[in-house]
Amino acid sequence: MVGDLGGGGVVTHEAGPRLDELESHAAQAHHHLAAGPAEWYRLPGLLRPPLLDSWLRSLRAGLDPAGGPDRRGLRGAELSRCRDGHPLAAVLPLIDELLLCEGAGAGLVVVIADRHGRVLWTLGAPNRIAALADTGLREGDDLSERRAGANAVALAVRTGRPAWVHGPEHYLRRMRAVTGAAAPVRAPGGRLTGVLMLAGDPRVVRPDLSALVRAAATAVELELELAAYRRRWPEPDSGDTNADSTAARLRLEVLGRGQPLLTVSGERIVVSQRHAEILLLLAERPDGLSADHLALLLDETDLDNTTVRAAMSRLRTVAGPDILDSRPYRLRGCVATDVAALQTALDAADIPAAVRLYAGPVLPRSTAPGIVDLRDEVRRRLHAAVLDSGDPAVLGHWTARADGRDDVAAWCAYRAVVERDCELYTQVEAKIRLLERQRATDPMLTRDAGR
Repeated sequence: MVGDLGGGGVVTHEAGPRLDELESHAAQAHHHLAAGPAEWYRLPGLLRPPLLDSWLRSLRAGLDPAGGPDRRGLRGAELSRCRDGHPLAAVLPLIDELLLCEGAGAGLVVVIADRHGRVLWTLGAPNRIAALADTGLREGDDLSERRAGANAVALAVRTGRPAWVHGPEHYLRRMRAVTGAAAPVRAPGGRLTGVLMLAGDPRVVRPDLSALVRAAATAVELELELAAYRRRWPEPDSGDTNADSTAARLRLEVLGRGQPLLTVSGERIVVSQRHAEILLLLAERPDGLSADHLALLLDETDLDNTTVRAAMSRLRTVAGPDILDSRPYRLRGCVATDVAALQTALDAADIPAAVRLYAGPVLPRSTAPGIVDLRDEVRRRLHAAVLDSGDPAVLGHWTARADGRDDVAAWCAYRAVVERDCELYTQVEAKIRLLERQRATDPMLTRDAGR
């Protein structure tokens, strides 16, 4: 049935008949809508619950389903001012990299809206952007529910959750020519700052569409969090030429990264796993490490001091000659890491920020004993904080991510803070039952659940 698709569900290729059924029900809903108030009682059961609620709100507000684009959005200098002052302006290249290169080949357009639902940017092929302009997906247009009825951006703004709206499900007739998958983006501190949406022809239905947008939103939130962290720990003035200045210009990103990134004086470069391991271990131990101790933390059996010295020599070539002291090995100044930013958020009991910062395990491919211990410590600490938070938004964010998707304890904590009479409670309960059945038939899952 239509209701099984859920508020933010993704229609897969295996779900072709379900998509046809959704379109048939939506067509009936539009027929009853056009027939007038005497037929509106027939709408329940034809639309997914979040969309039905949105349609009813639009009806009560007197929004004309046949209306054209609302031209009271942002225009000219006002649009430019809102763009220039918006936090997402600084991450447009990242959004382009994460979404446009994925979606452009399928004829999709990236829509970036502010927290009110007003479109600030549209990215994509010019012909595709032009084709969608008349639907209301034009820069400056207002996609809020009060102006554009039910659509993915409006639902994400209103609920703070990802949304997927298929063409015929839109309240406005002109928007039935587009399908959109949207995800909210929150600024450090948890406040909604904008929405990302992939939009295109209703027949361009990819299984990973919603997942792709959610992943991009998470990456953008991480970038915003790191930017805030950098502002709290500013770099020294460019005129400072001492050794501490060299080290302070370094930033290391290792969470969830198979290929660690090091920022040296504003330039991001991929570094080897060994170099990332060394930098992270030294950043975690500002008093320094002897060559023997560092060797054990990197490899408890096979690493000798000569190999460590060679690795240090190569690291100085990559990061700068003044980055390290010897005897003991120690970083000169502060090297900012995303692990430290996460730990800072946990220290401040800012659990929403910590969850957004956690892009994945610490150096997931590393088997170095010191890194494995740090990886386990970070995840255990974050996991405990998530379970103790009692915050539905935190638990929802955690269980939507790879680390929390099969976390029975987190799902149970989520269930405990969700209203029993809402659709979300039913979905959480179903997920818990599924995980418990899987654990009953797979001993490996039971073992992993305690980690």
